[in-house]
Amino acid sequence: MNKEVSIIHFPGSNCDRDLAVAIKYCLKLKPKFLWHNESHIKDPGIIFIPGGFSFGDYLRAGILATKSPAIKEVIRHAKKGVPIIGICNGFQILTECKLLEGALIKNSSQLFSCKKVFLRIENKKNYFTKNIKKGVVQYPIAHSQGKFYVDDYNLKKLQDNDQIMFKYSSKTGDISDKYNPNGSVQNIAGIVNKKKNVLGLMPHPERAIDSFSGRDGIVFFNGLNELI
Repeated sequence: MNKEVSIIHFPGSNCDRDLAVAIKYCLKLKPKFLWHNESHIKDPGIIFIPGGFSFGDYLRAGILATKSPAIKEVIRHAKKGVPIIGICNGFQILTECKLLEGALIKNSSQLFSCKKVFLRIENKKNYFTKNIKKGVVQYPIAHSQGKFYVDDYNLKKLQDNDQIMFKYSSKTGDISDKYNPNGSVQNIAGIVNKKKNVLGLMPHPERAIDSFSGRDGIVFFNGLNELI
């Protein structure tokens, strides 16, 4: 069994250490840090793309990171079925390199949003979420370009293929504009690709692993054990 977990690090990434702490605490593994110019990644295990401001979010969030050699390797491994998780800026990168549908654009408020939000888990059949016992979890968000946009045609494809994983909700799982922190289409906070091995989500489970910030992230990471 492969016990590797890899974190791709870009100039400007600032959640790579948070991810490492969560992985060590929950999975009892020391993750491998891979610099963005790695041109050959062998046996990465689960690949995480962390949050932050890769390349300063110049041009638009995530676009410059897609030009890095490591992303070519991420795409190669994704096609082979390797589990890949992009969080916040990582989600933005996954949409920019076309591993995931849609785009992350400027919040409807035009402001940076930093707070805890509730998420309803929409798909419990996928291996990223099937071990999460709760139907609603709470994770922090920290983004200004977190509004998920997809056109109607591709939205229907996401729905038909069960690719919508998380939606912003109330504590009891109600979905409405009231609980949408950034204006995302249909409150979507996280999706997977058609093959179901690539996950992108805007909220940060790695920042919810203690009694101060919340503990719902622990269940998320513990649920990844069978993928390692």
